[in-house]
Amino acid sequence: MSEEKENIQFELTGALIEQVESLIEAKNDKALRLLLSEYHYADIAEILDELSLDDAMYVIKLLDSETTSDVLMELDEDNREKVLKNLSDKEIAEEVEELDTDDAADIIAELPEDRQQDVISQIEDEEHKAEIKELLAYDEDTAGGLMAKELVKVYETWTVAGCLRRIRGQAKEVTRVHSIYVVDKQEKLVGRLSLKDLIVAKSEQKIADIYISNVDFVYVDEDVEEVVKVMQKYDLEAIPVVGQDKTLLGRITIDDIVDVMKEEADKDYQLAAGITQDVDSDDNIIELTKARLPWLFLGLIGGVGAFMIMEGFQDAFKEYAVLFFFTPLIAAMAGNVGVQSSAIIVQGLANDDVKGSVNSRLLKEMLLATLNGTILAIFLFLFVWGYNGEINKALAISVSLVAVIIIAGLIGTFVPLFLDKRGIDPAIATGPFITTSNDILGILLYFWIAKMILGI
Repeated sequence: MSEEKENIQFELTGALIEQVESLIEAKNDKALRLLLSEYHYADIAEILDELSLDDAMYVIKLLDSETTSDVLMELDEDNREKVLKNLSDKEIAEEVEELDTDDAADIIAELPEDRQQDVISQIEDEEHKAEIKELLAYDEDTAGGLMAKELVKVYETWTVAGCLRRIRGQAKEVTRVHSIYVVDKQEKLVGRLSLKDLIVAKSEQKIADIYISNVDFVYVDEDVEEVVKVMQKYDLEAIPVVGQDKTLLGRITIDDIVDVMKEEADKDYQLAAGITQDVDSDDNIIELTKARLPWLFLGLIGGVGAFMIMEGFQDAFKEYAVLFFFTPLIAAMAGNVGVQSSAIIVQGLANDDVKGSVNSRLLKEMLLATLNGTILAIFLFLFVWGYNGEINKALAISVSLVAVIIIAGLIGTFVPLFLDKRGIDPAIATGPFITTSNDILGILLYFWIAKMILGI
């Protein structure tokens, strides 16, 4: 009985890095190739990210282009930029010739404009070169900027026997065959072909008799977020991309969509944290400061606004000092409720789950906030009354809490919906913007209600 090979997930260790570095230092190319041959190209990229630039370049120049081209795509973006700077135009061209057109276009797009044409001119495969140039012409945030030209297509006029012969030739150029697309004589997409139907069909049958006309597709100028929604909704592994006249231009695969979703999640997370640019922890201090400072200024302005509001209620503080001690609680509840409400709406907008009118959403949020606020206010009322012994103060603070929670919930719901309608990323509403605005409004409402109830 044969022993099954254990599936051990790759783990980057200090010992492995030291082993690679010692082999590089000793220039033991044979042993280094043998060691790295055991790892997936994504694992090799992870190793290179931990090496010095000189050592990483040594490995890249040592391995064959088929391996290093895939490694380049998996490298950290900053490290890839440094590596590309140290490769000649000819060397980069050799790497991109090994990649699918979408990945090749992505690599070239990262180069300075003056180098892009030089690298493209060094590509020997004329068809590959033309396809890369075509992809570079599309906006990166559209389906065209995301698609690959590699696909398997057949003509509706072909016979099953002829189709099978031609598919074998096309499939050699496609890493994964997710679907077989059917086009007419004008290259327009008319359907898709089931592999099962193709296998069981008679050799002399026409493709027109067995293809499935119902096929999902996206237009080449469609926004990538819309592409993500379509592929999520219908659980697609790949989707064809067509021009306005339905000419088949390329396809988008699930791995590209996963990358887009990750980038969008990272961007939304940074916006929610009050970071206005796409930055990494390894970026320099100037870049990090530029990304964080605008929202910190907003927080500073919010703090100054809260100070001015509180200064206007000095008389209330003198007579009812207990109000001052509950100010942080009111501000915190306003900010928390606002962020909770906006986070739910932003998530719903991202997943295309927000249905119905804005008014119905606001009404639902008001009822929810009223229920939550009332429950919390009852607890707070009993605490203040028991602690202070004055029912009017307890009433003023607890009623203020209900009002603040309701208003914060409405703002947290309305703002992301409003931003989305204006074409602004609603994720910005879950960050310091919503927190600061609710803090200020919450404090103002708190003192105004307390003043009314206490008759200050």
